[in-house]
Amino acid sequence: MAKTMAKFDIAIIGAGPAGAVAAKFLHDAGLSVIVLEATHFPRFVIGESLLPFCMNVLEKCGLAQTVVDHAPSAAFQFKNGAAFARGDQHCSIDFRDRFENDGWGTTFQVKRDAFDKILIDAVAKAGVDVRFGHRVINARLADGDCQLEFENDTGEHGTIHAGFVIDASGYGRVIPKLLGQANAATLLPRRALYTHVRDNITDTTYDREKILITVHPTRHDVWYWLIPFADGTSSLGVVYPQDALATDQQTDDTALFDRLIGETGLGPLLNRAEKTRPMGTIGGYSVSSDQLYGDGYVLLGNSAGFLDPVFSSGVTIAMYSAELAAKTLINRHHGHDPDWENSFAAPLGAGIATFKSYVEAWYDGRLQQIIFNQPERDLQLKRMVVSILAGYAWNMDNPLVAKTDRYLNLLHELCL
Repeated sequence: MAKTMAKFDIAIIGAGPAGAVAAKFLHDAGLSVIVLEATHFPRFVIGESLLPFCMNVLEKCGLAQTVVDHAPSAAFQFKNGAAFARGDQHCSIDFRDRFENDGWGTTFQVKRDAFDKILIDAVAKAGVDVRFGHRVINARLADGDCQLEFENDTGEHGTIHAGFVIDASGYGRVIPKLLGQANAATLLPRRALYTHVRDNITDTTYDREKILITVHPTRHDVWYWLIPFADGTSSLGVVYPQDALATDQQTDDTALFDRLIGETGLGPLLNRAEKTRPMGTIGGYSVSSDQLYGDGYVLLGNSAGFLDPVFSSGVTIAMYSAELAAKTLINRHHGHDPDWENSFAAPLGAGIATFKSYVEAWYDGRLQQIIFNQPERDLQLKRMVVSILAGYAWNMDNPLVAKTDRYLNLLHELCL
């Protein structure tokens, strides 16, 4: 028998970081919120290296201390920067040495199954109605009168009534798919292979407080992440253009992964590592939606699109999109007509454009040249670069945000 639930001010699809942050902001502002999540937590997902900017958002919605308190038991690794390696070239950056004088300069590297559950459990404890095992199968959307049809794990069907819908379903992209909206490719198609390992690293120079980004010594558009956790395990992945290794396409993913790792300095560093989970793969992830909002709905995070994992911007963008959307909906709740373009899409898009410029500069070689040949004589320029890599892509006082491509090109020329 179909079940109809009482009307909520806001219905959120997805209980990941974007959904949790949006729910907390809205609930604390006095709105009634329900979160529908298709899966059950904890569940495995990648995107494990946070940026300091995330902590600012979590602090604003009252969840930062929750993360800090759970860090020891959840094996979250304190993170203060990033290290880069390419052949015999090595450098590192400290997020605390950045352009801004305020805000967080450190963060954590997290196992997302634990991290996501900690956030949404805190949101539920605060009083938000969170329903796991509820898959949205249809939507009728109109601002002030939205209906979401769901099916739960027992096969029961029902309808949620809400004044507005937030799609925070990540790669599931529930609303765009139900509305038949197409996603456009944002960057060249790339593929990622990844796993978790018990790293057994004995090298005393290895810094577990930084993500290690390694570039293939001859194929500079092939790169690797090594994200250590506090319990001696790590997330390990390799990213490459889908057509770059065309001759290897018949190779088993695990064999290809092991060979690519062995062709870099990661080989000796991880010579005692043991895989702790099966190989995962994802491709064609760099997409975007031209329509971030519509009559009765808004798209957050990966529901709207995703750039690239190279600078760990995904969770940062997701959380900031949640903050902007929540502020707009709180104003709407107080009787103000929402201006989704100027209060959400435009400001969010400005930071995404900055990240995109950095991703493009990474793959065309300019940013690698800057990172591995930093002009030590201009420390202020270096701090501007560090700010972006720490997630502060919305600070228009930073010239590298306000005029990203111009200053990237200038820095590149200084490094030649």
